[in-house]
Amino acid sequence: MTQVLKGVRVVDLGTMITAPLAAMMLADLGADVIKVEHPEGGDPFRSFRGGHYSPHFFAYNRGKRGIKLDLRQEEGREVLRKLIAQADILMENYRTGVMERLGFGRDALMELNPRLIHCSITGFGATGPYSARPAYDSVGLALSGISSLLLDPEKPQVCGPTIPDNATGMFACYGVLGALYERERTGKGRLVELNMMEAAISFIPDPFANYTLLGIDNNPLTRVASSHSFAVRCADGKLLAIHLSSQTKFWEGLLRAIGRMDLNEDPRFASREARIAHFTVLTEALAGVFVTRDRAAWMALLEAQDVPFAPIHSIPEVIEDPQVQHLESFRTLHHPTLGDLLTIRRPVRIDGGRDGSDLAAPMLGEHTDAVLAELGYSDSGIAAKRAAKII
Repeated sequence: MTQVLKGVRVVDLGTMITAPLAAMMLADLGADVIKVEHPEGGDPFRSFRGGHYSPHFFAYNRGKRGIKLDLRQEEGREVLRKLIAQADILMENYRTGVMERLGFGRDALMELNPRLIHCSITGFGATGPYSARPAYDSVGLALSGISSLLLDPEKPQVCGPTIPDNATGMFACYGVLGALYERERTGKGRLVELNMMEAAISFIPDPFANYTLLGIDNNPLTRVASSHSFAVRCADGKLLAIHLSSQTKFWEGLLRAIGRMDLNEDPRFASREARIAHFTVLTEALAGVFVTRDRAAWMALLEAQDVPFAPIHSIPEVIEDPQVQHLESFRTLHHPTLGDLLTIRRPVRIDGGRDGSDLAAPMLGEHTDAVLAELGYSDSGIAAKRAAKII
């Protein structure tokens, strides 16, 4: 049994990524997570690619039970009060002031449940000149400085996966677990607050240290040049990544693998500092070498010399990778109406195990009746709430 949070109840009011990811991570550790959604459409991520069960929603909501609840109506808020009174953790990523307007400000929550750990996620913090602005991942990328490390300023194009969203959810889980541990000793609830802007900044500490300690003006090549990271195309058109870091043995191993020990005699590449200064030239030189053989041949040569490398996988290739399959990094969850769905296992093993809940992300309101029954509502009372469109 590796469900270390078994018995912990989480009420998830979140939408999109930040709060839902944090709640899902708690579910992966065994917590009973109840996702609360508005009866009309639910979490906006549900319809992100049409329908009511998009891949985006599935990705961030496994392991949860789902209920419908209209918090605009007093009867809906009364149900939420009962949920909160029995909860250990409340997760939400509303804009500043929404919880207060709903009647769930800090004082009201503490009156309902003094042991409650309330995690509030915002875009820019609860106060300040940006506090009322909406925020999404690309906004966090830009404001934190991450975009300046990814974009070509001559041809700017936002690209890649969500980073600030995911980082914020992970930091939220980290804060909640710390508060939960303290509560076991003190019995005291806590307000855990964080925002996407600061989470994104905290996710890239090294560029800020470069600047504040050495005055380095970071750009998209600053890190990769200092870490000797390369992406090359091979004769078969396939891509390969190499990361030599700072150890001389990996640089020398690369030269042996490609049969170019002469590069070590070139003054532009004779030392790590020289290779950093001439990184673009070195990249071009290596590109001319790797284009002469297929990727599989280069991988065998690099592995023989203990050089850190990897094929640059597409998403389907990741799932089929031999090491990924050996570790069983993915698992199949069965959904009662959608059938078998492949999902990512939590990456954390505890005593060798790592499976949390067997629940796939819920359909809208899938567990409403069961959860309300647990709160003491009768069948007739639940039916009345459904008729009144509260659930």
